[in-house]
Amino acid sequence: MTTRTYSIKGMHCASCAAIITKKLSKVEGIKEVNVNLATEKAVLAFDNNALSEEAVNEVVSKYGYTFAAEPLVESGYLQEKASMSNALLLKEEKRQELQEQLLKVQFALPVALVVFILMMWDISSSFFSFIPHLPVSMEVLNIMFMVIATFMVFRIGAPFLHALWVYLKSGAASMDTLIGIGTLSAYVYSAVVTLIPSLREHLHLPDYTYFDVTIVVIGFVLLGKYLEARSKMKTGEAIEKLIGLQAKSALVIRDGKEVEIPVEEVRTGDAVIVKPGVKLPVDGIITEGYSSLDESMVTGESIPVDKMVGDRVIGGTVNKQGSFTFTASMVGSDTLLARIIMMVEDAQGSKAPIQNIADKIAGVFVPVVLILAFGTFIIWLTLGSVLLGLSVALPFALSGLIGILVIACPCALGLATPTAIIVGIGKGAEYGILIRNAESLEKLSAVDTVVFDKTGTLTTGNPELSDIISLAKDSSITSLLQLAASVESRSEHPLAQAIVDAAMKEKITLKEISSFEALEGAGVSAVIDGVSIRIRKPADAEKHNPAIEKLEKEGKTVVIIEKNGKSEGLIALSDTMKEDAKMAVAALHRKGLKVIMLTGDNRSAANFMAQQAGIDEVIAEVLPQEKAAIIKELQAKGNKVAMAGDGINDAPALAQADVGIAMATGTDVAIESAGITLLKGDIRKVAQAITLSRATMRVIRQNLFWAFIYNIIGIPLAAGALYPLWGIFLNPVFSGLAMAGSSVSVVSNSLRLKTKKL
Repeated sequence: MTTRTYSIKGMHCASCAAIITKKLSKVEGIKEVNVNLATEKAVLAFDNNALSEEAVNEVVSKYGYTFAAEPLVESGYLQEKASMSNALLLKEEKRQELQEQLLKVQFALPVALVVFILMMWDISSSFFSFIPHLPVSMEVLNIMFMVIATFMVFRIGAPFLHALWVYLKSGAASMDTLIGIGTLSAYVYSAVVTLIPSLREHLHLPDYTYFDVTIVVIGFVLLGKYLEARSKMKTGEAIEKLIGLQAKSALVIRDGKEVEIPVEEVRTGDAVIVKPGVKLPVDGIITEGYSSLDESMVTGESIPVDKMVGDRVIGGTVNKQGSFTFTASMVGSDTLLARIIMMVEDAQGSKAPIQNIADKIAGVFVPVVLILAFGTFIIWLTLGSVLLGLSVALPFALSGLIGILVIACPCALGLATPTAIIVGIGKGAEYGILIRNAESLEKLSAVDTVVFDKTGTLTTGNPELSDIISLAKDSSITSLLQLAASVESRSEHPLAQAIVDAAMKEKITLKEISSFEALEGAGVSAVIDGVSIRIRKPADAEKHNPAIEKLEKEGKTVVIIEKNGKSEGLIALSDTMKEDAKMAVAALHRKGLKVIMLTGDNRSAANFMAQQAGIDEVIAEVLPQEKAAIIKELQAKGNKVAMAGDGINDAPALAQADVGIAMATGTDVAIESAGITLLKGDIRKVAQAITLSRATMRVIRQNLFWAFIYNIIGIPLAAGALYPLWGIFLNPVFSGLAMAGSSVSVVSNSLRLKTKKL
C-alpha cells in the first residue's frame, strides 16, 4: 500500500473536492481519498501495483483537474528541502494564476458595475414616470452590450463554459456549471433575437435581451472567486517559516578537529559544539559545559532555561550565554522541530474545508433547474399548442425556458457569501481582528470551547520582578533590590535584566562592585563596600522554606540574596498575567463558552494563574508535541474548539483546532498557522471576534434566503404555473429584475454589518 500527497490544479469550490473524492473512490486500487480544498491537495492510499500516477491523472483530467505528486524522499532534511522547493514552485504558479485572475477582474468588474447601473436605470424608468429614459436608444445599447457580452462569455467567462462542458460529459456539476448554463442561455437567446429580428417577429417573441444580465453575473462572480483565491495564497506559509527556523549548519568534532558541516550531515552520536548566540542544529544531551537556552520559540515559555551536563537540548533553540558540547540524539525528521513541522502539515491537511451552501446544493439545483426549464418548454409546445395554438404557445414556451434559466442564474447566490465576508473582514480589521478567510469566520461562529495557551497569551510573556521578601531585620526591600541589581548588572543571565529593570523603574542608584564572578550553575557573586554579596538559586533543603515553597507553587523563579554567607532576602521573578485576561474570560463566559488553559508550565503555577483569571479547566505540564493531540481529544468529544496561542509550540494546536487564534505579538509561525490574528495581543478581542463571526454567518444565511426566495417565487411564475388560473405569466424581463433585486437585497443586507458594534 502506497500513500502519496498530490497538489491539485483546477479545483475552485467545495463541489470540486466532492467530485474528485467521489470519482477517485470508485477507482479500483484506491483504498482511501482525502481531498483538502484549503490546501488544494489530495492524499491517496492505493495499491502501487494496481494503479499508477498516470492512471490517477487519467481519471481526474476528464473533469478538468490535474494531479502533481509531491516529492518522495526518505531523509527528513532532504524531504523538507524537496517539499520546500516544490511548495515554492507551486506558490509561484498560484501567484501567476492569481495575477491572471486580477487582470480579468480589473476589466470585468468596472464594466459590470456600469452595466448594472444602466440596467437598473432602464428597468426603473419603465415603472416610474419621474425617472427619465436612457439617453441612448435600446438598439444602440443592445449592440454595445452584445459586443461586451461576447467577450465576457467566451473570453473572461471561459472557465464557466468549460464547467458546463464537463457537466454535459460527466454529469459533475459545480457552482461554475450553474453560472455557465445561465449566462450562456441568456447570451444565446439575446444574440438570436438581436441578430435575427425577423425570427423574433415570426415567433412573436418579446424584444427584451439579457446581455446586461450576462455581463453583471460574470463580473460579480469573478470578484468573489478572486478574493477566495487570494486568501488561499497564505496556505503553507506556516510550514515555510517553520522550516526556516532550522539551523543551516553545525560545528561538530570529526577526527579530533572542529568542522562546520551542513545540518543535514549531522549524524546520531556526533559531538556538537555550541557557542554563544548560536541556534542549536539538532536535539541532544549536554556532555560538557553549562549555559542558559532561550527555548521560547519551541516551548512558548519566556523565561530562559539553565542547562548543564546531562540535560536535554532541542534543535532550533538559541544559546544565550556560555559554550557547551552535546551529543546528537535526534537528527533529521526525528528532531522536535521537524516533528512539529509534520504535525502542522497533518493538521492543515486534515481540516474539513468550508462547505459553502451554494456549492453543496449546486449538484441538485442544476439538474432541477434544467428539468424545470426544458419541461416547461415541452409542456407549452405540446399541451399549450393543443389549447392555444402553436403561434401563441411557442412564445410562451421560449419565454418560460429563458425566464427560468435567467431567474435561476446565481448572481445573488454567488454574492451571498463574498459580500458578507468582505464587510465582516473589514469590520474585524477596524477592531484589530485580522481574519484570514471565510472558513475561519464560519467555524468561529460554531465554537463552544476556547483553549488558551498561558505564556504570551494570558500572560505578558516577559519575566518581571514580582516579589522581594526580607529575611533579616536590618535589610529593607529597597536595599535588597539595590544590592541584587548592582551585582546582576554585570551578569549575562537573561533573568538578571529583569532585576536591573525593576531597580531602574524604582530609580534606585546602583553601587560600585568589585570581584564579580559568575558561578557556573550556582549564580553570581561580587563585593560591595567590602561586603561579599551572592545571588543564587535555593538549595534543595531550602525549598521547604514556607515562603520559597509558596512562591514556587505560584510558578515563580526564586533567588536568594546573601551577605557574607548569610541569607538576607528573597527575590521572585515571574511572567505576569495580562491586565485584561480576567475581563476576556468573563466575556467568553457570558457567551456560554467553556474556557480551558493549556500549558507546559507546572500544574500548581497553572492552577494559580487560572484561578486569578476565572478559567474553567487547566491542562498543565503538556509537552509541545502533545498540545495538538489534546485539541483532537476535545474535538473527539464533540466540542468545537478555538485555540489561542503565540508560540511555535502552539502552531500544531492552532492548525488542528477548528479555529486558530494567534497573538500578533507572538511568533510568525503561530500567526501563519492561525486563521485569526489579534493585533497587540489583546485577548479581549477573542470574544469580539466570536460576536463578529456569529453576526456575519447570520447575514450570510439571510443572504442565501434572499438569493433563493426569488427563485422559489419566480421560477413557477416564469414557467407559467399561474397562467391557467389568472392569466399571469412572468415576462423574462421580470426575471432579470428579480435577479437584480436579489443582488441588491444581498449587497444591502451585507452592508448592515458595518453598523454592528462588537
